[in-house]
Amino acid sequence: MSALTHFDDSGASRMVDVGSKPVTRRLARAGGRVTMSPETLQSIVDRRIAKGDVFEVARLAGILAAKKTAELIPLCHPLGLDSVVLSFEVLDSRTVGIESTVTVEARTGVEMEALTAVTVAALTIYDMCKSLDRSMSLGPFDLLEKSGGKSGQYVRPSENK
Repeated sequence: MSALTHFDDSGASRMVDVGSKPVTRRLARAGGRVTMSPETLQSIVDRRIAKGDVFEVARLAGILAAKKTAELIPLCHPLGLDSVVLSFEVLDSRTVGIESTVTVEARTGVEMEALTAVTVAALTIYDMCKSLDRSMSLGPFDLLEKSGGKSGQYVRPSENK
């Protein structure tokens, strides 16, 4: 097992020094799900939710969250993201799939930004629809792909099609 990079020799927390790493194009894709009653999902699709267009509000929330990841996750590096894209897909009568793709030219990856975007988008869907359906469930949330940097390409096994 490799050494824990977020702790120094005395056990104190630290932000990893990425200053000597080369700047490369980094990409991360993450996915998640929100499961709800068929009636709630149909209300979202038909844009009948009183608080507004659920997918568009969730998309904006996810983009904003990706940009604020370093403020939310201890020891994450603040990054000037090049792109954050969120998409929503109705998977069946009860399930919405959420996917984010985040890119940057940087010395460190954007996996946490992609995961943060998806989870906050899911939380926003819950918040906007909770008055109709408190039994909604969130997750799972997964890293689907990452590229760039020393560790190279990763594609989640179920994504290898």
